[in-house]
Amino acid sequence: MEIIRLKPVFKKMIWGGNRLREEFGYNIDFDNCGECWGISAHPNGDTIVAGGEFEGMKLSSLFNERKDLFGNIDNDRFPLLIKIIDAEEDLSIQVHPDDEYAMKYENGSFGKTECWYVIDALPDTKIIIGHNAKDKAEVKDMIENKRWNEFIREIPVSAGDFFMIRPGTVHAIKGGTLILETQQSSDITYRVYDYDRLQDGKPRELHIRQSIDVIEAPFVIENRFREEERKDSCLINHEMINLGDCEYFTVWRLDVQNEADIIQDRAFMLMSVIEGFGYIDGEFIKKGDHFILPYGYGRAVFKGNLKIIASAPHN
Repeated sequence: MEIIRLKPVFKKMIWGGNRLREEFGYNIDFDNCGECWGISAHPNGDTIVAGGEFEGMKLSSLFNERKDLFGNIDNDRFPLLIKIIDAEEDLSIQVHPDDEYAMKYENGSFGKTECWYVIDALPDTKIIIGHNAKDKAEVKDMIENKRWNEFIREIPVSAGDFFMIRPGTVHAIKGGTLILETQQSSDITYRVYDYDRLQDGKPRELHIRQSIDVIEAPFVIENRFREEERKDSCLINHEMINLGDCEYFTVWRLDVQNEADIIQDRAFMLMSVIEGFGYIDGEFIKKGDHFILPYGYGRAVFKGNLKIIASAPHN
């Protein structure tokens, strides 16, 4: 059984940089590339199978036509989306809806639960997760009166950190951060504040009403994993480190030093190489590669020096 390799889709962003081209070797012919959609069947960026039996097929088509490769899961669309995000400047302060709100107000879209694995962060970089309002009334007052310094909660961030970002959580990646994002297959983002930036001479659209609707208050402290917390409790070479999970997916990190093997016993498993190069079952893989291990793949043997972020759906 072969792995399903995918050709990424790239997105130009007002806050994007050039690290995806310079550090990952992607062939990007424009500047300010903020996002690499590495594994996606979303209509706004449907990745194409690269090589093998299904070469040239869109992932959405492969999922619809060959459900057996994906464990015959009971979904009407591919459930997950994997991105690498290069933030040279601060992203807008934003929030995502849950499934119920998105289904009702966003034409049947999924909501957006996401998580971040921090690949790299410049010294003294911070990110925004959460807010300081005591209740929904104070959320509304702080936003409408632009009390941003009081409202926003910033925390330090460094490489190896992992954060689960649930719907209703105010959040923003700040400049100097490179992350891998695992999320529901949704492109619904409500901007709360965008630093009064202009794009093509105009401010970008804000979504104040929707943001106030969906922001959870008070904020519950984030689900965070820090690298140093688990260094003594895992065998780096021979197991996948569970970074976090939610009702939609589980995310792991696999560190390969010379050789490691896993058993793929899920409906399917998504993998993104974020460091190094080597082989999976004799097939060459390198930093920047994205691929799927389909249903029934079984034992996978990795050789080389690799760092991989993997995920699998729960349904």
